Amino acid sequence: MGMFSHFLRDLEQIVFPDRDWHPIPAMDGALTPNDLLDACAPVGDPIPGVDDVVAGPDGALYASAGSEILRFSGEEFRERSVFATVDGVAGALAWHRDDRLLVCVAGHGLLPIPLKGARNGSRSQTPLTRAGDEDLECLTAVAVAADGTVFLTDGSSRNRPDDWARDLMEKNALGRLIVCRPALNGARVVQSHLAWPHGVALAADGRALWFSESWSHRLSRVAVDGDRLGRPEVVIGNMPGYPGRLSRAAAGGFWLASFAVRTHLIEFVLREDDFRTEMMRTIAPPLWIAPALNTTNDSQEPMQFGNIKALGIEKPWAPPRSYGLLVRIDGDGEPLESLHSRRGGVHHGITASCESAHGLVIVSKGSGRLLRRTTGGKA
Repeated sequence: MGMFSHFLRDLEQIVFPDRDWHPIPAMDGALTPNDLLDACAPVGDPIPGVDDVVAGPDGALYASAGSEILRFSGEEFRERSVFATVDGVAGALAWHRDDRLLVCVAGHGLLPIPLKGARNGSRSQTPLTRAGDEDLECLTAVAVAADGTVFLTDGSSRNRPDDWARDLMEKNALGRLIVCRPALNGARVVQSHLAWPHGVALAADGRALWFSESWSHRLSRVAVDGDRLGRPEVVIGNMPGYPGRLSRAAAGGFWLASFAVRTHLIEFVLREDDFRTEMMRTIAPPLWIAPALNTTNDSQEPMQFGNIKALGIEKPWAPPRSYGLLVRIDGDGEPLESLHSRRGGVHHGITASCESAHGLVIVSKGSGRLLRRTTGGKA
């Protein structure tokens, strides 16, 4: 790209600031950075690959980690056991009304696993593998309505869940919103061309479905009538992080996980097509200038155009390689409170959360931990 072309592109962004690029909003007010995630108590030992967590009908916690679904029970969830093993990498989880745990498995679709002793344990365990003419290889979130209707987000038709950074660098919008019947049949696509949809949840009254799109940094909702959906409405159109999974908050609204935050360097790279293409061709993916779930302190990791240390101390306000962020929003999408783990913190890469009898439970995939925050905010 020549110098004059660069000038025209930059001039276009000044004159038309909303065209394909949006400035990163400041994190202030309810989003003011803090260290609340690092103050949360870890639940037991580290869990490599932990990705999602849900509270079960039996009062236990169920978490996906690699090919296993782990069950946590007892006082403060100190007892850990393997509930199930799947053929693939387990991701998003949700409980069906008939006590089947729905598990999104990379490359395999949606797998129902009955709870031992459940009243409908004889129900079909046939997985849902296709919607329309395409396989479901990149399911990122699942939600179940009161009538048993299942809603799913398929992040991309080109990449699987672990290749999320590649999907961002390719600037794809190949995701879909899918609905299927309670028996996991009749799946159909209701929204397509979504930019990595990564979270889906129903409002408390069941009349609206909320979903996030990570690469377009937005949160939308759509009216629901059974398995019929209305026209989507953007609730938050420009977020400082990459929004992920949603879970319902007991006090109203939702908890929204952001697995990374946007930086000016990454936004710049996304605009420089030639540089980005060469970077992806010649550099190993862990060293790309791209969001990350954690910081390895590898000497080859890209710096973020900011001094990282001062007087030997890693500065929490430095541009982050990775970050931890969980936000509670109300029924209109307004942020009410947030929990952070800043530069130099430990619990980055927040991918999920759920409320339980022992407080709010949070997944930090970056640190491989389940975290627990009791009511009132003290760990």
